[in-house]
Amino acid sequence: MDVEWLILADAAQVTGGKLYLIGGGWDKVTANKFPHPQSMSIAVSFRVPWTETNERHSFEVEIAGADGEAIAKVPGQFEVGRPPGTPPGQDQRAQFAVNVNWSINKPGGYVVVARVDGQEGRRFPFNVVAGPMAGQAASGGQEGKE
Repeated sequence: MDVEWLILADAAQVTGGKLYLIGGGWDKVTANKFPHPQSMSIAVSFRVPWTETNERHSFEVEIAGADGEAIAKVPGQFEVGRPPGTPPGQDQRAQFAVNVNWSINKPGGYVVVARVDGQEGRRFPFNVVAGPMAGQAASGGQEGKE
């Protein structure tokens, strides 16, 4: 089974088989203070082969730091059927919007990892950078808006 995509977004939902994104497609977070509370959505799509439809599958979406340590994990399960009239052999798509609230403790590299049935399917790296106001909070200056 293939993980078709991972998309980072400010908000996402899947309704009626369609993916809706707000503020999607980013790969950088700017934080003016640490720890930085982060709310985000991760859109993930699985391409399910004909031979694996009508079976239950498990998945996991994980956010990890540059050191590989897991920061947040969201598990789930799905089963995709074969809609009436589907030509034999046609793959099916299963897509999800995973919402995550976490605390960013430091700038640096991070990665979102999608697994299906215990196998890693795709990685998407992103970066957290310190904003212009990040040092001022520690030195007594006014904190900027994040």
